[in-house]
Amino acid sequence: MADSDVKQWVQAHRDEFLADLVAWLKIPSVSADPQRSGDVAGSAQWLAGALRQTGFPTVEIWPTPGAPAVFAEWPAADPSAPAVVVYGHHDVQPVDPEELWETPPFAPELRGEELFGRGTADDKGQVAFHLLGLRALLETTGATAPPVTLRFLIEGEEESGSPHFRRLLEQRRDRLRCDVVVVSDTGMWGRDTPTICTGMRGMIDCQVDLHGPDVDLHSGSFGGAVPNPLQAMADLVAGLHDEGRRVTLAGFYDAVRPVSDRERELIARLPYDEAEWLAQAASRATFGEEGFSTLERVWTRPTCEVHGIWGGYTGPGHKTIVPTDAHAKISFRLVADQEPLEVRKAMDAYVASAVPTGIDATVEWFGDGVRPCLTPLDEPALKATTRAMERAFGREVLYTREGGSGPEADLAQVLEAPVVFLGVGLPEDQIHAPNERVVFPLLLTGAEAAAYLWDELATMPR
Repeated sequence: MADSDVKQWVQAHRDEFLADLVAWLKIPSVSADPQRSGDVAGSAQWLAGALRQTGFPTVEIWPTPGAPAVFAEWPAADPSAPAVVVYGHHDVQPVDPEELWETPPFAPELRGEELFGRGTADDKGQVAFHLLGLRALLETTGATAPPVTLRFLIEGEEESGSPHFRRLLEQRRDRLRCDVVVVSDTGMWGRDTPTICTGMRGMIDCQVDLHGPDVDLHSGSFGGAVPNPLQAMADLVAGLHDEGRRVTLAGFYDAVRPVSDRERELIARLPYDEAEWLAQAASRATFGEEGFSTLERVWTRPTCEVHGIWGGYTGPGHKTIVPTDAHAKISFRLVADQEPLEVRKAMDAYVASAVPTGIDATVEWFGDGVRPCLTPLDEPALKATTRAMERAFGREVLYTREGGSGPEADLAQVLEAPVVFLGVGLPEDQIHAPNERVVFPLLLTGAEAAAYLWDELATMPR
């Protein structure tokens, strides 16, 4: 297969690809809105039809207690070839505030090289380029089947936290067995700096509630003589970090996989501008754990963040009381090989030990958390993905990680396969904001990379 043939084929079918993608983007598949459940189902039906038209002999819609997922399978001609699961999602974020959109969110519009509309980058555009890339591979080689067994799993609840996804993986594990998982729900450092994400942090979060006196008390009569839950909360929150900004929970760092010298060197090679990063963060200074750069803190280190503290009187003027209650919302971002439930145990123990006698403490956890995901740099599937992207972009590909969290760790754990990321979104694509867009030529380059990837993975040992 000549790379030039693939590039020419993709370019020749550019307009057809755009028309198909626009048709899908017009479906308002907002999974968080119950009134859009029919549209999410319609999006699944549209994708199923597109997969059949591409040539997949098996296409199924898998129901869940929430929104449906789409499964497709195309066996390789060689039964000994590796099997690959391609993961993405067909649901999209809500569009609020809709008045800030320059064009209607579900009326996609190509302006220059940029395609605007909800789902263009996250994630319909990046799912769709796989279909274009597979067609390019088959048409330019004359093959009747891909060189690897392809299994697509495109879920419909990712933007709602994937509440039923792990259960779906467990129920359908036999149908999804594979040698590698390819995720196209991520992006690159920049248009001129193609990169591959190698990891995502995990997360677990909670609300801490402290109850002191059963009624608000006059602070002149009782202040200083009974425990104040707001003061106890302030002490508790302040105690979560030491002077070096390290989290103080017992054993918090015991399982953390250290970042290697090689990874630190690769991170340092990225064209990072701290002033530009601060401008994006609308902040005036960086801050965090001592001994690490800003990118290392965001990508390779676990954190504890306080999202809100409230209680007592917060209205106009003053009301001098010892309040009855105090509350805080707190989350932990985790890195390989931390376990969310171990962090939960440590936080429960910390809260129990941090509050004074006379204060009742309750910790409410919002689920069991999300595990972190990390692909080692020497993973053969990652090397194959790197070669495919370098063929498509014609330049060296570097590596990043993501500070956020997703279902990738569940894919890796349940399917017992490494996860690699193939994405072409950009940080400025505004994926959860008004005026989401994607650079359309990057979707075409993503299709080229997908075409090359199946050949590269076909040589990987199972």
